[in-house]
Amino acid sequence: MSRGPLLRPRLLLVTTPDANDAETDFWGDEVDPDELPAALGAVLDADRGSLPFALLHGEALVAVAAWGLGESGVTPVDLGTEWAGLVESGEPVVLHDCLCPMTPAAFIADCLREAVRRDAVVVGVRPVTDTVKTAVPGGSGPSEIGDGPDRDDLLVITSPVVLPAAVVAALDVLPSDDVATLVAALAERFPVVTRLAPPEGRRVASLEDVTVLEALTAP
Repeated sequence: MSRGPLLRPRLLLVTTPDANDAETDFWGDEVDPDELPAALGAVLDADRGSLPFALLHGEALVAVAAWGLGESGVTPVDLGTEWAGLVESGEPVVLHDCLCPMTPAAFIADCLREAVRRDAVVVGVRPVTDTVKTAVPGGSGPSEIGDGPDRDDLLVITSPVVLPAAVVAALDVLPSDDVATLVAALAERFPVVTRLAPPEGRRVASLEDVTVLEALTAP
């Protein structure tokens, strides 16, 4: 069974081969904020149940994600901020999903640079590793399990989602806090580029996933 929001890579996939190989510290390579475009950032945690408050390395996922976002060099804001205020800033907006809490700060910063350089929405993704099946109606009987799409044709949306300033200005409000719905809505109107996130940027969907991520990112 597939986990997390899926997306068919009809968008431009920009791979970063060194992202998975580089040795990094807890938050990834050190980020120099003086080299970054000015940007605002917010952590997405609404409508995700209690999982954002599960503990990872002794801290809630939402807190870990907030620290990572801050370490990336962007200026944190509350998503309760009026959208008009974000538009007025004239800055890009970086959205970081708390269910991808260990996304390296350096990767978030790279996605920000990419969004500004391309003037396009940039989305972190990971390959699908689970088997994907579909339910086929069985007439009057129960549904049957049929073959799903090829895993190579799917990506898991992770984090961040970076909106360049022009996209922020073109929106009246954020279309959704759900990243799958958000990216689909943005792709209808704006260029979207996907970037391959490193393994520690994986999405968690259960407490078991949190345990795996904790082991993966142990000091």
